[in-house]
Amino acid sequence: MAQKFGGRYSPEASSDATVPPKNPYKNARPDPIGAGSNLMFVPPAAMVLFSLLDGATGLALGLVAAGLWTGGAWMLREGLRAESAFNARRVAKRPALPRKLAASVLVGLGGAIAAWKAEPGVLIAAIYGSAAMGLHLAAFGLDPMKDKGVEGIDEFQQSRVARVVDDAEEYLVGMSDAALRAKDRQVEARVEQFQSVARELFRTVEEDPRDLTAARKYLTVYLQGARDATVKFADIYGRSGDAQARADYLSLLDDLEQNFAARNRKMLLEDRSDLTIEIDVLRDRLQREGVHLDLTD
Repeated sequence: MAQKFGGRYSPEASSDATVPPKNPYKNARPDPIGAGSNLMFVPPAAMVLFSLLDGATGLALGLVAAGLWTGGAWMLREGLRAESAFNARRVAKRPALPRKLAASVLVGLGGAIAAWKAEPGVLIAAIYGSAAMGLHLAAFGLDPMKDKGVEGIDEFQQSRVARVVDDAEEYLVGMSDAALRAKDRQVEARVEQFQSVARELFRTVEEDPRDLTAARKYLTVYLQGARDATVKFADIYGRSGDAQARADYLSLLDDLEQNFAARNRKMLLEDRSDLTIEIDVLRDRLQREGVHLDLTD
């Protein structure tokens, strides 16, 4: 079904479109799955085809190798997504399962079995398997092996924040999926703009888990309501193209965006006030110890 063009330079842009921010995709999370990882599904398919006429033993070995390669390709995709989520956050723990490393091991085992199928021998299988594993690691790299930004942060509190943020991200994904059904580019852009503001709040809470109590209803109740409202809007607008429903939904996004931005600014100001208090207390202690700071600069 054709979609009507809409955007910043379209004729309708000045009528009812809200003014977008300078960078509406600042906190967008593109899918990290690229062409390279998708091509990893080609070797197992080729292995199955070439093994069909190799007899029972050759077919069995070919299917095992293809199964290992397919498992490695899926594991690689999950590892790339986990790495992307790790890099997007300022505070994050390393993945519990190093999926990219596991994918390399599976690819190496598949390569060893494929080599054994072509030319039986332990040494030959080990050489080809090691080469396949090494090339996979060189092409896609290792998983994040160290936590980042967790120094001085309560591990239990950080785990609570991580669970809440993961659930909040699921709500945002649900919003994006529902907005696509509306087949309206302006609505999709406004949803992405709101998500950018929401993720700013996520990052603030991750940096200081003490803010979770104040922000919990924003990350749970409000985002769940926003997702449900998007689903209902997409159902109505997709069937009838109701202009009033569209205007009401865009107005809802405006209100949500303003509330999320205000909550984020308030938490940042509170954090700055706490820092000022701690600095003043430290200065008083230093002065009592006879250390006088030169603050003329």
